Amino acid sequence: MREPTDGASKPSKTSSSGTTFPLILDIDDFKGDFSFDALFGNLVGELLPSFKLEEAEADGGEPNGHIRAPSDAAKYSSQALASPLFPEVEKLLSLFKDSCKELLELRKQIDGRLYNLKKDVSVQDSKHRKTLSELEKGVDGLFDSFARLDSRISSVGQTAAKIGDHLQSADAQRETASQTIELIKYLMEFNSSPGDLMELSPLFSDDSRVAEAASIAQKLRSFAEEDIGRHGIPVPSAMGNATASRGLEVAVANLQEYCNELENRLLSRFDAASQKRELTTMAECAKILSQFNRGTSAMQHYVATRPMFIDVEVMNADTKLVLGDQGAQVSPSNVARGLSSLYKEITDTVRKEAATITAVFPTPSEVMSILVQRVLEQRITALLDKLLEKPSIVNLPSMEEGGLLLYLRMLAVAYEKTRELARDLQAVGCGDLDVEGLTESLFSSHKDEYPEYEQASLRQLYKMKVEELRAESQQISDSSGSIGRAKGASVVSSQQQISVTVVTEFVRWNEEAISRCNLFASQPATLANHVKAVFTCLLDQVSQYIADGLERARDSLTEAANLRERFVLGTSVTRRVAAAAASAAEAAAAAGESSFRSFMISVQRSGSSVAIIQQYFSNSISRLLLPVDGAHAAACEEMATAMSSAEAAAYKGLQQCIETVMAEVERLLSAEQKATDYRSPDDGMAPDHRATSACTRVVAYLSRVLESAFTALEGLNKQAFLTELGNRLHKVLQNHWQKYTFNPSGGLRLKRDITEYGDFLRSFNAPSVDEKFELLGITANVFIVAPESLATLFEGTPSIRKDAQRFIQLRDDYKAAKLASKLSSLWS
Repeated sequence: MREPTDGASKPSKTSSSGTTFPLILDIDDFKGDFSFDALFGNLVGELLPSFKLEEAEADGGEPNGHIRAPSDAAKYSSQALASPLFPEVEKLLSLFKDSCKELLELRKQIDGRLYNLKKDVSVQDSKHRKTLSELEKGVDGLFDSFARLDSRISSVGQTAAKIGDHLQSADAQRETASQTIELIKYLMEFNSSPGDLMELSPLFSDDSRVAEAASIAQKLRSFAEEDIGRHGIPVPSAMGNATASRGLEVAVANLQEYCNELENRLLSRFDAASQKRELTTMAECAKILSQFNRGTSAMQHYVATRPMFIDVEVMNADTKLVLGDQGAQVSPSNVARGLSSLYKEITDTVRKEAATITAVFPTPSEVMSILVQRVLEQRITALLDKLLEKPSIVNLPSMEEGGLLLYLRMLAVAYEKTRELARDLQAVGCGDLDVEGLTESLFSSHKDEYPEYEQASLRQLYKMKVEELRAESQQISDSSGSIGRAKGASVVSSQQQISVTVVTEFVRWNEEAISRCNLFASQPATLANHVKAVFTCLLDQVSQYIADGLERARDSLTEAANLRERFVLGTSVTRRVAAAAASAAEAAAAAGESSFRSFMISVQRSGSSVAIIQQYFSNSISRLLLPVDGAHAAACEEMATAMSSAEAAAYKGLQQCIETVMAEVERLLSAEQKATDYRSPDDGMAPDHRATSACTRVVAYLSRVLESAFTALEGLNKQAFLTELGNRLHKVLQNHWQKYTFNPSGGLRLKRDITEYGDFLRSFNAPSVDEKFELLGITANVFIVAPESLATLFEGTPSIRKDAQRFIQLRDDYKAAKLASKLSSLWS
């Protein structure tokens, strides 16, 4: 909106009546950031000065920016109240009407401008579309021109390429024809006369053109031999008939002679350069020689002239390094160190040769293959032949010489170290050579019979150990010659007892053998078969050792039993003889007790030995047998079968132990039991309620002797043994008490004995034995109750009737009280 300034007037407009008014609004008022509040303020600013005053008050000051004093504000307020309430209404209405008219006029102007702009845009768009259409037609034509040009260029290029190919082919044909002419000329020279090499072109005698001569000679030779092969004509000797030259036979013979002479000349030059380490000359010769049989002669000649293959001192040094001085004792550890040193030296030598070979030969991998093969087949084989002399499996070497075990250990060391050498050589490089297969072939003769040698070695070691133990036992026996027979038997028995240390040594031998099986067997099935055979040897050894040990312990029990029987006396002997016999019986009893303990120790060690074998099988053997179906189950069955003989010997020995104990119990009862123990005189003295001396001695003996049984036996074996022993003791006591008569006080003492026996036997944890002694204690009541009360004794426990019938007959009043007739109704 335009506002008048000093010296300038506002633009005017003409109304419909012709009257002219100043313009209120302008198009520029609506441009930019339009604000209706600002427009409205400009319109009414002159008519409503209070409007601007209110805006200023809202901002906190006057329109000119000065703060109005309170007195001025009050004055202004009083003037406003004196004037009419909104006198500018008429002027504002007129202003608003004029503003609306001007707004309508402005809209018409804008609409007119928009119409003109749209019209101009439409015209320009039409022109632009026409121009684009013409341009598209021009571009399409241009693309067609480019496509024709590209096709033409391609056609010209193909024609040029064909011309180039024809030219190249023609040039190649010309070159081939030229070379063919030269070759024919040279071939005619070689085909002139047999053995005549003097008239050849200078090319074939010029040392500076040896490579070219060799190449041409090989081409001529190949062509001539192919021609002769087509016609089926045999090649005559170089010294053959000259008339036989109707074909190319003479050329072939002369070419062969020339190639041989040239090859020898190159090899001589190669050797001379090799002596001087002139690698460049060696490489030139090797490159030329590669045209003769692919250079095989040069490769083999180079390898054969290496010092390690032609120097005898090298071979002797190898032997001395590994085996030591002649006549010295050879040990696997020394051999292992010697082989490690030697094989390291060989690897270093081959590595140095590899550097030379790579610099000299066109195909170094083939030369390395020949070199490594020669090392293994010549140098290593010569050493192994001296190191591994296969012993006879029929006439075994003595253990003083190391036995078969020394050979097997040497074989394992040599095999392991040689395989390491093969891996090192493979890392250095050996072309297409199968180093691993070649290494295996070096030991094939040893590995074929390896299982038999391993088993024979284990048998030899077992035989040596048994002889060693027997010699030790004999030495101890000889040193105790002054000891009595019984005592001597005990000493010998103690020295021949089963030793867990010996069984552990058997297992250690077997572990070593299994480690060699792992080393030599490459296939799981082969390994499983070898392991099964070796483990079977261990089972046989342990089974035999345990069975023999138990049999020796049984022999000790048998000898003690013979001593007891020897001193059994009749009833009518003198006091001196009886005293001597009693002393001898005591000695026999001591021998029996010692033998019992020795056998129990043997049983305990047998169980420990079997546990060691089972643990060894579980930890080391079983997993190796899995690759073969049924091998694991078969091994378990063999293990059970092998231990059956030891179990049989143990069972027989335990039976003998029971016999030994019962024999001593019977002796103690017979020697210590007195008739007055169970029939004390009626002297007015208080009855003795203590256990009898015989009972005390028997219980003390059983406690002492069975201590070893409680330690040695376990599980069901222990339970069966103690149950059998308790049943036998029950029977022996019953038979023993049948020899005596009992009065009531004696019956009380018998019950005391039975209680003592029962209390001791409870440690057996045998319910059936405990029950028998409980019933025996009840049965002993037949000696205590009055005759008239005997019938009621069996009412609560009818199971004791049979034993009670026999015990009642032992009452001292049995006949006097006529108990047989009174109780006859109970037994019927």
